[in-house]
Amino acid sequence: MTPDWGKLLVAFWMFAFLPAAFAEATNDYQLAAGDTIRIVVYQSPDLTLDTRISENGTITYPLVGSLSLGGLTIAAAAQKIATALDEGRFVKQPQVNIVLLQIVGNQVSVLGQVNRPGSYPLLTFGTHLTQMLATAGGTSPTGSSRIIVSGTRNGKPFSEQIDVNAIYLDGRPDRDIVLAGGDSIFVPKAPIFYIYGQVNHPGQYVIEPNMTMEQALAAGGGLTLRGSENRISVKRNDKSGKAVKGRPELSDPVAQDDVIFVGESIF
Repeated sequence: MTPDWGKLLVAFWMFAFLPAAFAEATNDYQLAAGDTIRIVVYQSPDLTLDTRISENGTITYPLVGSLSLGGLTIAAAAQKIATALDEGRFVKQPQVNIVLLQIVGNQVSVLGQVNRPGSYPLLTFGTHLTQMLATAGGTSPTGSSRIIVSGTRNGKPFSEQIDVNAIYLDGRPDRDIVLAGGDSIFVPKAPIFYIYGQVNHPGQYVIEPNMTMEQALAAGGGLTLRGSENRISVKRNDKSGKAVKGRPELSDPVAQDDVIFVGESIF
């Protein structure tokens, strides 16, 4: 049977070039405890080693013994191994390459109202909050713009609430913080209100910033032909959690979990 040279060429490209491209793309990735790497020394196949970074950030490598690689970038770790081999006169001018096989240490958990929740690796140093949100598919339609990031900074617990909209709308790129391994991103459910009765599209809707009752009516598709602006009521929870019914003005703000009812005109 004649071989399919096109498929063979694609397969060769995948196996020959993709690992090198991946290694290059992650050169500034910082190794962490639990990560698995492959160390390859050019023209020294007996020094090829698949190993895991220990809890204290070290590995044991042939000839040179224990090496601390935790916290180093891929490039810096490769250089450290090369220096140890050269200074020990085990290999003359060694060319060391490290391939990242599995990322365990530098991961970020993205939870809550996102399209693809899960744990994602920090492939590059300096990954920002918005980049990780994009990796997780972005926030879902019910997700809040106020996001909670928690983790550890300088050995101390860290937690901060960040308004992602403000990063772009208010020109606050400083709020697009750099993430660290072990961080958790939680996207809570956005505040919503409910509207029913004589509106064209009854249902639940996300409360936009500074939203008024008039804007809530517009979100519900406006009044039907039988609806009346004078027969609007709202049920709202008071501080004790008890539902209280009132007659709002169109300029009144909408509160979380408001239930708005539009009655029929009496004429």
